[in-house]
Amino acid sequence: MLNKKTIALALMLAAPFAANAAGDAAAGKAKAAMCAGCHGMDGKAVIPGYPHLKGQNAQYIVSSLKAFKDKTRTGGQSVLMYPMAGMLSDADMENIAAYFSSLK
Repeated sequence: MLNKKTIALALMLAAPFAANAAGDAAAGKAKAAMCAGCHGMDGKAVIPGYPHLKGQNAQYIVSSLKAFKDKTRTGGQSVLMYPMAGMLSDADMENIAAYFSSLK
């Protein structure tokens, strides 16, 4: 059984990740217009083989966008995402992630 110290430690370690997942979905919707050509404005990809972003985990979207911006994510169509992600600030990434993850 978990004791209070273990639970407290787990909550302290999880807090930065919860804070990073918070973005402004309304601002993200406006910024996501640039994503619509491939991923659809509603997050359902319009091109076969491209990922759906609708309902995707926000933290996953943020980490993916950062990897595209840093050009550390490779393979597949990654090179197409480099200039798109390169234009985004950290706040933009958080907001876009909040928008797409809010869609059900």
